Amino acid sequence: MTNTVIMKDSISENVANFLRDFKPFNFLSFEELKVIAKKIRVHHLPKNKNLFQINDNLHDAFYVVHSGVVHLTVISDAEETLLNKCYVGDIFGLRPFFAKNNYQMTAKANEESILYAIPIDIFRPFVVQNSDVLNFLLESFAHNSNNPADKINNKLISDSIILTDFQNDLSFFQSLNYNRKPIIISSDQTIREAAILMTDNLVDNAFVIEDKKLVGIVTDADFRMKVATGRNAIHAHVDKIMTHPVITVTENISLAEAQLVMLSHKVHHLCVTIDGTPHTDVKGVITQNDLVQAQANSPGVLIREIKRSATPQQLKSVRLALADIIQQAITKNIPLQHIFNVSGEITLAIIRRAIEIATLELGSAPVPFAYFSIGSQGRKEQLLLTDHDNFLIYYDTEIQQVRYVKDYFSQLTKRINEILEKVGFKHCPFGHNANNHHWCKSLTEWVKQYENWINTPGEYTNEHCSIFFDFEFVYGDQNMESEITDAIFEVKNKVLFFDYLGNDAINKPAPLNFFKKFNEEEDGKFNIKGKAIDQMVDIARLLAFHHGLKGINNTFSRYKELAIKDKDNAEIYLNAADVFLLISRLRTLEGLKNDNTGIFIDVEHLSKADKEKLKESLHVLKDLEEIVKDTFQLTQFS
Repeated sequence: MTNTVIMKDSISENVANFLRDFKPFNFLSFEELKVIAKKIRVHHLPKNKNLFQINDNLHDAFYVVHSGVVHLTVISDAEETLLNKCYVGDIFGLRPFFAKNNYQMTAKANEESILYAIPIDIFRPFVVQNSDVLNFLLESFAHNSNNPADKINNKLISDSIILTDFQNDLSFFQSLNYNRKPIIISSDQTIREAAILMTDNLVDNAFVIEDKKLVGIVTDADFRMKVATGRNAIHAHVDKIMTHPVITVTENISLAEAQLVMLSHKVHHLCVTIDGTPHTDVKGVITQNDLVQAQANSPGVLIREIKRSATPQQLKSVRLALADIIQQAITKNIPLQHIFNVSGEITLAIIRRAIEIATLELGSAPVPFAYFSIGSQGRKEQLLLTDHDNFLIYYDTEIQQVRYVKDYFSQLTKRINEILEKVGFKHCPFGHNANNHHWCKSLTEWVKQYENWINTPGEYTNEHCSIFFDFEFVYGDQNMESEITDAIFEVKNKVLFFDYLGNDAINKPAPLNFFKKFNEEEDGKFNIKGKAIDQMVDIARLLAFHHGLKGINNTFSRYKELAIKDKDNAEIYLNAADVFLLISRLRTLEGLKNDNTGIFIDVEHLSKADKEKLKESLHVLKDLEEIVKDTFQLTQFS
């Protein structure tokens, strides 16, 4: 329990003086701060005591640290994880502003602390009236805890789910499903007629139109407060009880945007019009219930569902929900790198849960191990449901235990693959998965494997080995990731390896022919993966490896970093980064449209502008080839 003290007038001025040194309170006048300070409650929180914990009911206030330190923690992978530390002036516990469901984190005093509890209802009017305060809160919500204010003296902590994993939460881009056939009534209809119409259609609202103009909305709340109380007769016209003006929004509004509009205007219904103003046709209505339904498929909720899943079928339903989010985000022209990040994290969580399910079935591993995704998922570039490439490393064991250890991991990886295939991931046609004994072995064997690939390319290197240099840790002992990375970069002489990879990269099939037309397949389709994406991925990997870029696997990020490392070619790298996103988006749209891997696109169905843009963008491949040739002294005949 915490001790609470109600603020007295005699000390409210001191509280106002304290608050005005911190954001967002410094956007308010001192007089406004004194009004707020009079309603503030003081909490004394002893060391190691919780203010609230996960799944607690929401409080009616948010909190400011006056003294002490408060730790915010979440549960991640069944363990308590520190999310943030709140010091003097930091505010937290903002969830009541933005959500109805319970707290998703725990707030505990790391040392004896004094907190100011600011009632939401008292502070809300100042949020609505002051754009700086509102923008501060909205920006925090939109970007989760990645708020610019974090870079200065004060942090604003949003209680979103798994904030560290989703700094670019797609809820800010996620489209909404809503009623696209709203009830329309005229202003001279009676209250009784409106009530019957709403009841028959099982809705709680109707829009009022007069002279073809939107003039108001009537809701169940209007009936309760203005009719049931006897203030208006049921035979009166609806314009006597309607609420106006109506808050209008555009048709493509996102989940988070709708939440923020409802917050700022303190309404529970939004009218969707063609251009977002009351002057064009009504196209639908968004209710708070629509927001709750949409949140069921938000990235944070999907992560929760993954952790609860006990069967491949449950994981598959999450993967299908992710596909919906990806499609919505792609069609809304959301930056592809944001989509890569969120999709990558959710996919990793699905794979991680598949490993946990398999481990629960087989029992604990005999030795510590680490499981890695490779290829497109290792680069966090897998938006379509393609194959799953992976490998497993386990610690060296005594000779008498080797057979037992190998048998265990053979069974484990087989079961993991079975689960992933039931989720919808296809089996790798090249056998690049941990169920293949070549890619499931001890740490010593893996170090030797990478050394062989680098030291003697051609003899020990197969044509697909390069994807093993794009790996992402998924599960197990993460120290092995450092062990492998260090082993790779410590190999001294990589000249032959770079020559091997370089020639492989520059000898890829050309995307355009001599006449500057697309090199299409026999069926008229263009292989955008084999003749564009693969080469961009290979060149980015090779040059990143050459420049010693550790821990950067994503192709877009590699080109961005190369622009910093190699300033002479910076313009080409920055152009390449943009081109990679362009062609990845085209592939994803094609895959989503045809429910396939999107490898082949029908360029003839592209608009003339898009076709020319794609054709022009592919010229960057020639520039990249020249960089590779110059860097590694290669010719087309090396």
